[in-house]
Amino acid sequence: QVHLVESGGGSVQAGGSLRLSCAVSGISHTSKCWGWFRQAPGMQREGVAVISSRGGVSYYSDSVKGRFTISQDNAMNTVSLQMTSLKPEDTAMYYCAQRLEASCTIAYLFGDVMNHWGKGTLVTVSS
Repeated sequence: QVHLVESGGGSVQAGGSLRLSCAVSGISHTSKCWGWFRQAPGMQREGVAVISSRGGVSYYSDSVKGRFTISQDNAMNTVSLQMTSLKPEDTAMYYCAQRLEASCTIAYLFGDVMNHWGKGTLVTVSS
């Protein structure tokens, strides 16, 4: 059974940084598309970043480009999201997700195409 467990959320002031991690078990880390998504209260879920486990190609939403970095550690079977220059509008529940496909496309940020999801970790940014 596939398990994705997020950690690293918390409260931070605007301009601060946080690093989210997603521990993966029950599935090989290779040849998969991995992503981070978020959902703010009262809002629809949105894609933040995706990364291909093969080649490490990544895509970001315009709202986080240049501030967030997605990365993977195949040896540790984790996917991370480094968030810097955080803004109050980044406040949301952040979810790790995985798709059974070797490569991601930018379209995966916008569609409901991921196969497995974690339960989320809450990020709160105060002004």
